[in-house]
Amino acid sequence: MTGGKPRSPRGTKYEKAEFPVFEFPVVGKARYEYTTGEALGRFLAGLKEGKILGTYCAKCGRVFVPPRMYCSYCFREVDGWVEARDEGVVVTGVMSYISATRARLERPVAVGVVKLDVPGRQFDDHFFPGLMHYICGASEDDVKSMRIFGARVKARWRPPEQRTGSITDIECFEVVRP
Repeated sequence: MTGGKPRSPRGTKYEKAEFPVFEFPVVGKARYEYTTGEALGRFLAGLKEGKILGTYCAKCGRVFVPPRMYCSYCFREVDGWVEARDEGVVVTGVMSYISATRARLERPVAVGVVKLDVPGRQFDDHFFPGLMHYICGASEDDVKSMRIFGARVKARWRPPEQRTGSITDIECFEVVRP
C-alpha cells in the first residue's frame, strides 16, 4: 500500500479489498521434494509420536523449539535433545479472519504463541521454547481484552492413527480452565 491510512488500523474485522490478481500459466505438474534435515525431521517424527522435541545449548542454557542444530547465540553446535511438555502459557494472541491457506474465515480463530514448559528449566519473557498455534477455548473477547495472555494451555492431539508427522498433529492448544 502506498500512502493513506490502513483499512483496518486496529485489527478489527477483515474487510474485503481489491488486490491485483497474478496468473501463472500451467505448464504441467511439478513434483518436488523437501528435505527436512536432522532437526526438523526429528521434530516432526516426535509430533507423530505425541512428543514436542527441542534442542538445547549447555553454554547459554537456551532451548530451541522447533529445534535447531546450532545455537544462534553462542555460534556452536547444540548439546542435545530435550522433550518439552505439551503444556504452557499463552504469551501473545490475535484473532485471525484468514485461515492457514489464506482463505477468508466466516468466524475468526484465536492464534497465539505458547511458551512451552520444559521440566527442570526456567525461561525469561524474551527467549523461550515455544510454538505459534491455534488457541481453542479462547473467545474474541478474551483476546481483545488480553485475558488470554498468561493463560495456561494444553495441546489437543489428533488420535495417533491420524497423525502424519506435521504441526497439525496438534489440533490446537486448549485453554485450561481452573
